Amino acid sequence: MDFAVVRGVSYVLVHAPSMLVHMGTTQTVEREANPDSDYLKELPKHLRSYSECMAYPPNQTYIGNITPDELGNIPRPWHENPLAKASRAGARGEIMPEDEFYALMKIVDSFDLVVLEEGFTAQVAAELSKDSVWIEGDRERLGAGAPISQIEELVSSGRAEGLYIGDKLVGCVKAAHERDKNLTAHVMAENLAAKASGTLALRHLVAKSGIDAADIDYIIECSEEACGDMNQRGGGNFAKAIGEMAGCVNASGCDVRGFCAAPAHAMVNAAGLVQSQVFKNVAVVGGGATAKLGMNGRDHVKKGLPLLEDVLGGFAVLVSANDGKSPIIRTDAVGRHKIGSGSSPQAVMTAIVVDPLERVGLSLKEVDKYSAEMQNPEITEPAGAGDVPTSNLKMIAALAVKRGEIARGDMGTFVKKHGMPGFAPTQGHVPSGVPSLGYLCDEISAGRIERAQIIGKGSLFLGRMTNLFDGISFLIQKNPGKCGSRDGAAAAGMAGVSEHELRKIMADALRGAAQTLVES
Repeated sequence: MDFAVVRGVSYVLVHAPSMLVHMGTTQTVEREANPDSDYLKELPKHLRSYSECMAYPPNQTYIGNITPDELGNIPRPWHENPLAKASRAGARGEIMPEDEFYALMKIVDSFDLVVLEEGFTAQVAAELSKDSVWIEGDRERLGAGAPISQIEELVSSGRAEGLYIGDKLVGCVKAAHERDKNLTAHVMAENLAAKASGTLALRHLVAKSGIDAADIDYIIECSEEACGDMNQRGGGNFAKAIGEMAGCVNASGCDVRGFCAAPAHAMVNAAGLVQSQVFKNVAVVGGGATAKLGMNGRDHVKKGLPLLEDVLGGFAVLVSANDGKSPIIRTDAVGRHKIGSGSSPQAVMTAIVVDPLERVGLSLKEVDKYSAEMQNPEITEPAGAGDVPTSNLKMIAALAVKRGEIARGDMGTFVKKHGMPGFAPTQGHVPSGVPSLGYLCDEISAGRIERAQIIGKGSLFLGRMTNLFDGISFLIQKNPGKCGSRDGAAAAGMAGVSEHELRKIMADALRGAAQTLVES
């Protein structure tokens, strides 16, 4: 039985400076506790324009216009070295401006919760860019808007969350229930932003992968939001809600949650479903998190930096049956942090990086690239969290030294060769492994690398249910050809294996994927 393949990847960003001010958790908590704080007064001076956001090198890396290697050659600080030829449209997606995103939130709203001012609606309708992925029926769903007096009354009465462009109120999101705390205006704004950005990513995936949206069988949504009501707080289903807005009329789906590790869990689930022939085409989708906007804002303002956490991030991945050419997902090399693995950095990395490679007879040096927690260091370093991707690679290098694979003096070379600079926005789930998938698939398909390991890590203790850590990984590798080919078996590292033995290996891999599905 064939491994599943990564057939397509899309990445989108939404520049959302006004949402940062009004919906980012750091700012909303500060406003409630100390509305006259110096931080809130200073905040507007550190907001970036759309053009500044668009020209920021990590953002251009995220949407696929430059590679991580090219980013690494740009001097830091990156915010002082904007790209001269930056583009809204990316090889794998786009960077959408805030006004158009409000229009998209209205378009994906199924319960008339989003109200946009009539003048603003007319303006944004005329400006809807051909670079984006607007589809038939969007303009009709956008409507004509409402008088500003109606919006002002909804916001001032506390029945709606305001939508702003700078200081100007241009719309609102209404509460979906009078008393349900899970359907407040603020929560509905969060959820609709996740739905809209997820829809944007899925539409780009369909457009760029060449698949008919109707051929997607299943959708797994893996953001950090939870839609539900007072009786089932996280009941879902973002997956089907997003699929509906992307034309996936034949798809079903569900939501997978696992804090920052959720995308990697979702990818393993998708690979297992495709490999077992339950579905042929599975889309893994993640929308953005408004709560994370400006999360480290205090430290950025204190150090005179622009507010770099001003984008919502989204992505979508198409996992399909083996086409004989796209990189395969080796479900026989899935790593997982078990309940009994231990929570020290060494224990975590051993469980999710070393153990799965050992299982398939690979050394740490034989993985060309590792992608783990790809946060942009210009965001994390001012907040005291350091360069997270580099720290992960140093830990992997240390394990290679411990195992006798490299000399201690070669750690720096190992980190440079097998790592990448971080470029993803701190959107929780977004940085954890998957931002590099598109680039790594290109490198594998071009023959520049053989394989890469995608690593998702998560902090389960944030939910106050357990102190356990979380992590899961999977290996992507050059496609050896469809199952049944001896050349294909050899290319996958199984030379000399009989047909009977090959079938047994694949069956064991499938059982491993199924076990991972149960445990995740």
